[in-house]
Amino acid sequence: MKAKQKPGVVFQPHVHRALQHGIRKLVSAIRPTLGPLSGGVAIDPLNEAETLPEYVDEGAVIARRIIELPDRNEDMGAMLLRAMLTRQQERIGDGTATAAVLFEAIFDGGLRYIAAGGNAMQLRRTIEGALPVILSQLDAMAFHLEGKAALTNLARSLSHDEEAAELLGDAFDLVGEHGRLEIREDYGRGLRQEYVEGNYFHSGMFSRVFANEQVEPRVKLENPSIFVCDFEIEEHQKLFPILQAANAASVNALVIVARNLSEKAIALLETHNRMGKFNVVGIKLPGHNPADRMAALDDLSLLTGATPFLTVTADSMEQVSARHFGQARRFWADLRTFGIVGGKGDPVKLREHVALLRTRYATAQDVDERKAIQERIGNLLGGAVTIWVGGFTEPEIRTRKNHAQRVALSMRAAVQEGVVPGGGIAYLACRESLEPYYQQARDSDERAAYRILREALAAPARTIFHNAGYDPSEIMARLGYEQATTGFDVRADRIVDMREAGIVDSLIVAKTSLQNAIKTASLALTIDALVHLAAPEMVGNPQ
Repeated sequence: MKAKQKPGVVFQPHVHRALQHGIRKLVSAIRPTLGPLSGGVAIDPLNEAETLPEYVDEGAVIARRIIELPDRNEDMGAMLLRAMLTRQQERIGDGTATAAVLFEAIFDGGLRYIAAGGNAMQLRRTIEGALPVILSQLDAMAFHLEGKAALTNLARSLSHDEEAAELLGDAFDLVGEHGRLEIREDYGRGLRQEYVEGNYFHSGMFSRVFANEQVEPRVKLENPSIFVCDFEIEEHQKLFPILQAANAASVNALVIVARNLSEKAIALLETHNRMGKFNVVGIKLPGHNPADRMAALDDLSLLTGATPFLTVTADSMEQVSARHFGQARRFWADLRTFGIVGGKGDPVKLREHVALLRTRYATAQDVDERKAIQERIGNLLGGAVTIWVGGFTEPEIRTRKNHAQRVALSMRAAVQEGVVPGGGIAYLACRESLEPYYQQARDSDERAAYRILREALAAPARTIFHNAGYDPSEIMARLGYEQATTGFDVRADRIVDMREAGIVDSLIVAKTSLQNAIKTASLALTIDALVHLAAPEMVGNPQ
């Protein structure tokens, strides 16, 4: 039984020592996963149903599995780093092992200087002040990838899974930086890819009675007219004006998109379809909240040219005429999704709408908001790729799927923002940008900060070399005589031009890893006390 923790306050020098021990334990578990020739970590099964240990080679997953260290002082250091890595993984999906190694190198170097009498606050100020200089240097080295081969090499450097890398490289070559890519579980043993033409949405038919393919409930329509609204249609009589307008216009088929259709309304449409004039299908308006539904209405109206009927503007079904209908070349739907191929909306208005969404995406800060906007852009551009992930066991499938999703997230960031030489070489090249500042430093605290950063920027490359079985000092010595973009390919066991060899890292991942490491490590260096609160008393009678 766990001993009850007492409240208390811990001061220096115990604070830095405890934080360092906790950070070192967490980083030591993550460090072996950095690089293309890396190891992993075995973790106890998460539940009693699983008997084998979980094998993990993802820094963020390892950090998430470590919930608490036995020593509560050390636990504070580990949880400080864990929180940083979790945020980064949620934001960009990769770079957590690099961030952990950078963090430890900066923190350890700072502690050594502080123990020798240095000023922690001055050190922090200079370290954080140097961040824009390094980020600018990374920007200067960035370039964009083009072609399937380059994208596949990027995927290979991120995933170390040849089969997944081939599919991801091909997928991003097809859909581009904002294209729609979905990764789903499959029952096969391998991976496969499926391309879906047109624009599709995560919402489907109200009922299987609309299906014209009964083996798997699905409907396909050619040259349909499309009516779009956000109404909850309870009275079936409300549908009469829509059907009358469609009949008068001699439409081939009709799609009614609404927030809800009652059973009587569905029965009316089913009866109409039996009359043999034209087929009608009722589709649920996509979205789980008003904002999502309004976004779907905007997108559907621009794709098809339909005039949306809205509750907020008190639109009435009595006003419906054929001129309010949108058009498409083809339409399909099942019980979960529907798609539009060849929507006949105004292409100029559609391009303007996409441009506005791109601007919103570039300025959005919230992760969920950016994801939603990106999905809308990809859908409006048309075409989507689904990668189906299989395996021999369900845990293997889940693990492989989650890994592919993280790689896809990192690849999207790389395609959008650009890439830099990989293997830690970009950080090595940034050390020269700090040299003028080191030479002009006015006091020992500034000089120490630049020296700590120079050493820390070499830590990722050294770790990659060590994990691959090489002597880091020997490789570093060999690279000292080479160009800035030249690095060591640990797979091929030779010095190469990283760009020509296709060994690259995402620019945004490299920048975010460095930024998170510097800001969090410099903050940790100025922590002078740890406060442990008393455990809250139990409420009620614990029986």
